[in-house]
Amino acid sequence: MPEGDTVFLTGRNLERALAGKTLSRTDFRHPALATVDLTGRSVMAVRTVGKHLFTRFSGQLSLHSHLKMDGSWEIYRPGERWRHPAHQIRVILGTPDTEAVGFRLHELKILPTGQESRLVGHLGPDLLDPDWTPAHAARAAAALAAEPARELGLALLDQRVMAGVGNLYKTEICFLLGVSPWTPVSEVDALQAVTLARKLLLANAWRFEQSTTGEVARGRRTWVYERTRQGCFRCGGPVRVAGQGHGVEARPTWFCPRCQPGPAPEATGRHGRP
Repeated sequence: MPEGDTVFLTGRNLERALAGKTLSRTDFRHPALATVDLTGRSVMAVRTVGKHLFTRFSGQLSLHSHLKMDGSWEIYRPGERWRHPAHQIRVILGTPDTEAVGFRLHELKILPTGQESRLVGHLGPDLLDPDWTPAHAARAAAALAAEPARELGLALLDQRVMAGVGNLYKTEICFLLGVSPWTPVSEVDALQAVTLARKLLLANAWRFEQSTTGEVARGRRTWVYERTRQGCFRCGGPVRVAGQGHGVEARPTWFCPRCQPGPAPEATGRHGRP
Protein backbone atom coordinates (compact mmCIF):
# COMPACT_ATOMS: atom_id res chain seq x y z
CA MET A 1 0.00 0.00 0.00
CA PRO A 2 1.40 3.47 -0.86
CA GLU A 3 2.88 5.36 2.08
CA GLY A 4 1.68 8.80 3.11
CA ASP A 5 4.46 10.59 1.24
CA THR A 6 3.49 8.91 -2.04
CA VAL A 7 -0.12 9.99 -1.55
CA PHE A 8 1.02 13.51 -0.64
CA LEU A 9 3.07 13.82 -3.84
CA THR A 10 0.22 12.37 -5.89
CA GLY A 11 -2.03 15.07 -4.44
CA ARG A 12 0.45 17.82 -5.24
CA ASN A 13 0.75 16.61 -8.85
CA LEU A 14 -3.04 16.51 -9.18
CA GLU A 15 -3.34 20.01 -7.78
CA ARG A 16 -0.62 21.34 -10.08
CA ALA A 17 -2.39 19.85 -13.10
CA LEU A 18 -5.99 20.74 -12.26
CA ALA A 19 -6.32 23.54 -9.71
CA GLY A 20 -7.93 26.69 -11.08
CA LYS A 21 -9.19 24.93 -14.22
CA THR A 22 -12.72 24.13 -15.31
CA LEU A 23 -13.62 20.53 -16.10
CA SER A 24 -14.59 19.99 -19.72
CA ARG A 25 -15.09 16.24 -19.28
CA THR A 26 -15.66 13.75 -16.49
CA ASP A 27 -16.03 10.01 -16.85
CA PHE A 28 -16.75 7.87 -13.79
CA ARG A 29 -16.41 4.13 -14.32
CA HIS A 30 -17.42 3.14 -10.84
CA PRO A 31 -20.84 1.58 -10.16
CA ALA A 32 -21.83 3.99 -7.42
CA LEU A 33 -20.82 7.08 -9.44
CA ALA A 34 -21.72 6.02 -12.98
CA THR A 35 -24.26 8.84 -13.40
CA VAL A 36 -22.12 11.61 -11.85
CA ASP A 37 -21.14 14.47 -14.18
CA LEU A 38 -18.91 17.25 -12.86
CA THR A 39 -18.45 18.98 -16.22
CA GLY A 40 -18.42 22.76 -15.78
CA ARG A 41 -17.18 22.71 -12.21
CA SER A 42 -13.83 24.26 -11.34
CA VAL A 43 -11.15 22.36 -9.42
CA MET A 44 -10.44 24.37 -6.27
CA ALA A 45 -7.71 22.33 -4.56
CA VAL A 46 -6.49 18.85 -3.70
CA ARG A 47 -6.13 17.89 -0.04
CA THR A 48 -4.40 14.83 1.35
CA VAL A 49 -4.88 13.35 4.81
CA GLY A 50 -2.60 10.41 5.47
CA LYS A 51 -3.42 7.98 2.66
CA HIS A 52 -6.66 9.73 1.63
CA LEU A 53 -7.11 12.16 -1.28
CA PHE A 54 -9.81 14.81 -1.60
CA THR A 55 -10.21 16.66 -4.90
CA ARG A 56 -12.31 19.73 -4.20
CA PHE A 57 -14.62 21.33 -6.76
CA SER A 58 -16.65 24.51 -6.95
CA GLY A 59 -20.03 24.23 -5.30
CA GLN A 60 -18.53 22.73 -2.12
CA LEU A 61 -18.20 19.23 -3.54
CA SER A 62 -15.31 16.79 -3.03
CA LEU A 63 -14.19 13.53 -4.64
CA HIS A 64 -12.62 11.16 -2.12
CA SER A 65 -10.19 8.51 -3.35
CA HIS A 66 -7.90 6.00 -1.66
CA LEU A 67 -5.10 4.27 -3.55
CA LYS A 68 -5.35 1.04 -1.52
CA MET A 69 -2.72 -1.48 -2.66
CA ASP A 70 -2.39 -0.69 -6.35
CA GLY A 71 -4.35 2.45 -7.23
CA SER A 72 -2.83 5.50 -8.92
CA TRP A 73 -3.62 8.91 -10.35
CA GLU A 74 -1.72 9.85 -13.50
CA ILE A 75 -1.60 13.02 -15.58
CA TYR A 76 -1.82 12.98 -19.39
CA ARG A 77 -2.25 15.37 -22.28
CA PRO A 78 -5.53 14.88 -24.17
CA GLY A 79 -5.03 12.09 -26.67
CA GLU A 80 -1.82 10.84 -25.05
CA ARG A 81 -1.57 7.06 -24.76
CA TRP A 82 -2.35 5.70 -21.31
CA ARG A 83 0.29 3.58 -19.61
CA HIS A 84 -2.31 1.11 -18.27
CA PRO A 85 -5.22 -0.78 -19.88
CA ALA A 86 -8.46 1.14 -20.30
CA HIS A 87 -10.40 -1.45 -18.27
CA GLN A 88 -8.42 -0.36 -15.18
CA ILE A 89 -9.70 3.22 -15.38
CA ARG A 90 -12.17 4.25 -12.68
CA VAL A 91 -12.38 8.00 -13.31
CA ILE A 92 -11.20 10.66 -15.77
CA LEU A 93 -11.17 14.35 -14.91
CA GLY A 94 -10.49 16.32 -18.07
CA THR A 95 -9.75 19.96 -18.89
CA PRO A 96 -8.97 21.36 -22.35
CA ASP A 97 -5.24 20.71 -21.83
CA THR A 98 -5.03 17.99 -19.16
CA GLU A 99 -6.48 14.62 -18.20
CA ALA A 100 -6.17 13.21 -14.68
CA VAL A 101 -6.84 9.50 -14.89
CA GLY A 102 -7.47 7.31 -11.84
CA PHE A 103 -6.50 3.67 -12.31
CA ARG A 104 -7.61 0.81 -10.03
CA LEU A 105 -9.26 3.18 -7.54
CA HIS A 106 -11.54 0.80 -5.68
CA GLU A 107 -12.72 3.42 -3.22
CA LEU A 108 -14.37 6.53 -4.67
CA LYS A 109 -17.00 8.77 -3.07
CA ILE A 110 -18.60 12.14 -3.83
CA LEU A 111 -19.51 14.16 -0.75
CA PRO A 112 -19.95 17.75 0.43
CA THR A 113 -16.57 19.34 1.15
CA GLY A 114 -17.73 20.23 4.64
CA GLN A 115 -18.22 16.54 5.41
CA GLU A 116 -14.70 15.31 4.56
CA SER A 117 -14.03 14.71 8.24
CA ARG A 118 -16.69 12.00 8.13
CA LEU A 119 -14.17 9.84 6.27
CA VAL A 120 -10.94 10.86 8.02
CA GLY A 121 -12.02 12.16 11.42
CA HIS A 122 -11.03 8.87 13.07
CA LEU A 123 -7.40 9.19 11.93
CA GLY A 124 -4.51 10.32 14.06
CA PRO A 125 -2.53 13.46 13.16
CA ASP A 126 -1.43 13.60 9.54
CA LEU A 127 2.38 13.39 9.55
CA LEU A 128 2.54 15.68 6.49
CA ASP A 129 0.04 18.24 7.75
CA PRO A 130 1.49 21.65 6.73
CA ASP A 131 0.12 23.06 9.98
CA TRP A 132 1.85 20.45 12.17
CA THR A 133 2.60 21.67 15.70
CA PRO A 134 4.08 20.17 18.87
CA ALA A 135 0.48 19.49 19.91
CA HIS A 136 0.05 17.14 16.96
CA ALA A 137 3.22 15.29 17.95
CA ALA A 138 2.09 15.03 21.57
CA ARG A 139 -1.32 13.69 20.52
CA ALA A 140 0.25 11.02 18.29
CA ALA A 141 2.77 10.05 20.97
CA ALA A 142 -0.01 9.65 23.53
CA ALA A 143 -1.99 7.45 21.14
CA LEU A 144 1.10 5.36 20.40
CA ALA A 145 1.80 4.85 24.10
CA ALA A 146 -1.84 4.11 24.96
CA GLU A 147 -1.37 0.36 24.49
CA PRO A 148 2.04 -0.31 26.08
CA ALA A 149 2.01 -4.07 25.44
CA ARG A 150 1.28 -3.72 21.74
CA GLU A 151 3.98 -4.67 19.22
CA LEU A 152 5.67 -1.50 17.99
CA GLY A 153 5.43 -2.47 14.32
CA LEU A 154 1.66 -2.96 14.54
CA ALA A 155 1.16 0.27 16.46
CA LEU A 156 3.11 2.28 13.87
CA LEU A 157 0.83 1.00 11.10
CA ASP A 158 -2.32 2.01 12.98
CA GLN A 159 -3.61 5.09 11.14
CA ARG A 160 -5.63 6.03 14.23
CA VAL A 161 -2.32 6.71 15.97
CA MET A 162 -0.80 8.83 13.21
CA ALA A 163 -1.69 8.94 9.54
CA GLY A 164 0.81 8.15 6.82
CA VAL A 165 3.08 5.31 7.95
CA GLY A 166 3.09 2.19 5.77
CA ASN A 167 5.10 -1.01 5.85
CA LEU A 168 8.32 0.50 4.52
CA TYR A 169 8.47 3.25 7.13
CA LYS A 170 7.29 0.93 9.89
CA THR A 171 10.21 -1.36 9.15
CA GLU A 172 12.76 1.44 8.90
CA ILE A 173 11.55 3.34 11.98
CA CYS A 174 12.03 0.21 14.07
CA PHE A 175 15.54 -0.17 12.65
CA LEU A 176 16.49 3.43 13.38
CA LEU A 177 15.14 3.10 16.92
CA GLY A 178 17.38 0.05 17.33
CA VAL A 179 14.62 -2.39 18.33
CA SER A 180 12.85 -5.29 16.68
CA PRO A 181 9.34 -4.59 15.30
CA TRP A 182 7.93 -7.04 17.89
CA THR A 183 9.23 -4.94 20.79
CA PRO A 184 6.43 -3.69 23.10
CA VAL A 185 5.62 -0.01 22.66
CA SER A 186 6.42 0.53 26.35
CA GLU A 187 10.12 -0.05 25.64
CA VAL A 188 10.56 2.89 23.25
CA ASP A 189 10.23 6.66 23.50
CA ALA A 190 6.86 7.30 21.84
CA LEU A 191 7.60 10.95 21.04
CA GLN A 192 10.92 9.96 19.47
CA ALA A 193 9.13 7.42 17.26
CA VAL A 194 6.59 10.02 16.12
CA THR A 195 9.28 12.61 15.46
CA LEU A 196 11.26 10.09 13.42
CA ALA A 197 8.20 9.08 11.40
CA ARG A 198 7.47 12.68 10.44
CA LYS A 199 11.12 13.34 9.60
CA LEU A 200 11.26 10.37 7.20
CA LEU A 201 8.02 11.23 5.43
CA LEU A 202 9.00 14.88 5.08
CA ALA A 203 12.36 13.91 3.58
CA ASN A 204 10.58 12.00 0.81
CA ALA A 205 7.44 14.06 0.34
CA TRP A 206 8.53 15.73 -2.90
CA ARG A 207 10.06 12.74 -4.71
CA PHE A 208 8.84 9.29 -5.67
CA GLU A 209 12.16 7.64 -4.71
CA GLN A 210 11.80 6.75 -1.03
CA SER A 211 15.01 6.78 0.97
CA THR A 212 15.55 6.35 4.70
CA THR A 213 19.37 6.26 4.46
CA GLY A 214 19.80 9.63 2.76
CA GLU A 215 20.97 7.96 -0.46
CA VAL A 216 18.84 7.59 -3.57
CA ALA A 217 20.92 5.16 -5.64
CA ARG A 218 19.16 1.85 -6.25
CA GLY A 219 20.05 -0.71 -3.59
CA ARG A 220 21.15 1.95 -1.09
CA ARG A 221 17.83 3.55 -0.12
CA THR A 222 16.83 1.46 2.91
CA TRP A 223 18.52 -0.02 5.96
CA VAL A 224 16.73 -3.38 6.08
CA TYR A 225 13.49 -3.12 4.09
CA GLU A 226 13.55 -5.72 1.28
CA ARG A 227 17.27 -6.35 1.90
CA THR A 228 17.27 -10.11 2.53
CA ARG A 229 19.71 -10.54 -0.36
CA GLN A 230 21.99 -7.55 0.23
CA GLY A 231 22.09 -7.66 4.04
CA CYS A 232 21.87 -4.84 6.55
CA PHE A 233 22.97 -1.52 5.08
CA ARG A 234 24.64 -0.59 8.37
CA CYS A 235 26.46 -3.72 9.57
CA GLY A 236 26.35 -5.95 6.49
CA GLY A 237 24.89 -8.82 8.50
CA PRO A 238 21.96 -10.99 7.40
CA VAL A 239 18.50 -9.45 7.29
CA ARG A 240 15.61 -11.66 8.34
CA VAL A 241 11.98 -11.37 7.30
CA ALA A 242 8.90 -12.64 9.10
CA GLY A 243 5.19 -11.90 8.99
CA GLN A 244 3.69 -9.46 11.46
CA GLY A 245 -0.03 -9.13 12.02
CA HIS A 246 -2.87 -11.49 11.20
CA GLY A 247 -5.09 -12.21 8.22
CA VAL A 248 -5.37 -9.46 5.61
CA GLU A 249 -3.47 -7.13 7.94
CA ALA A 250 -0.34 -9.32 7.95
CA ARG A 251 2.76 -7.69 6.47
CA PRO A 252 6.25 -9.04 5.73
CA THR A 253 8.64 -7.36 8.15
CA TRP A 254 12.39 -7.10 7.70
CA PHE A 255 14.87 -6.67 10.55
CA CYS A 256 18.54 -7.08 11.41
CA PRO A 257 19.00 -9.34 14.47
CA ARG A 258 22.39 -7.73 15.16
CA CYS A 259 21.27 -4.09 15.05
CA GLN A 260 17.75 -4.67 16.41
CA PRO A 261 17.70 -6.70 19.61
CA GLY A 262 14.38 -7.80 21.03
CA PRO A 263 11.66 -10.37 20.51
CA ALA A 264 11.22 -11.84 17.04
CA PRO A 265 9.48 -14.87 15.54
CA GLU A 266 11.15 -17.55 13.50
CA ALA A 267 12.26 -16.35 10.08
CA THR A 268 10.10 -17.38 7.13
CA GLY A 269 10.48 -17.10 3.36
CA ARG A 270 11.74 -14.13 1.38
CA HIS A 271 8.37 -12.37 1.52
CA GLY A 272 7.37 -13.21 5.08
CA ARG A 273 5.47 -16.37 4.13
CA PRO A 274 6.22 -19.91 5.35
